Amino acid sequence: MQVSIALFIFLVWCAWVAICDYRSRRISNALVVIGLITAFTCALLGISPFGIAASRAAAGAAVGLVALLPFFAIGVMGAADVKVFAVLGAWCGVHALLGLWAVASVVAGLHAVWVLVAARTRVAALLERRSPTFELAGRRSTPFAACLTVPLTVWLVTQVVLGAAR
Repeated sequence: MQVSIALFIFLVWCAWVAICDYRSRRISNALVVIGLITAFTCALLGISPFGIAASRAAAGAAVGLVALLPFFAIGVMGAADVKVFAVLGAWCGVHALLGLWAVASVVAGLHAVWVLVAARTRVAALLERRSPTFELAGRRSTPFAACLTVPLTVWLVTQVVLGAAR
């Protein structure tokens, strides 16, 4: 029962992150802190929906932060994306981060292609700009935090539904 509550809290947090990122391309530090505190609290209480202990949550958060920090440093990723990845590391553990990053990158790539097509942007025009970002309807770049949380949520809900069906 407690794991179900933790799972619900995690799913609500992921939805909140995705909505904020998609709508405004901004995720408040308060939302990041809420996710981090909740992940560690669930790990300490032994009710993490991913079965993560506190030490594994700390390792996941540290690796998540360090892994994407270089992308922020060179200006191709926002700070919020890096912080959300660290929080997801605290929730899921180090072992899940590589797969999560790979899936999110594919989703982000598909989103970028969709933006290019929807905006009727020529690739040559992007090369002339020499800028890593583009806009569609006033929204800059790809909402990478949403690309992280939405596939994870879909996967988790699928696992829960399939587990209930067994």
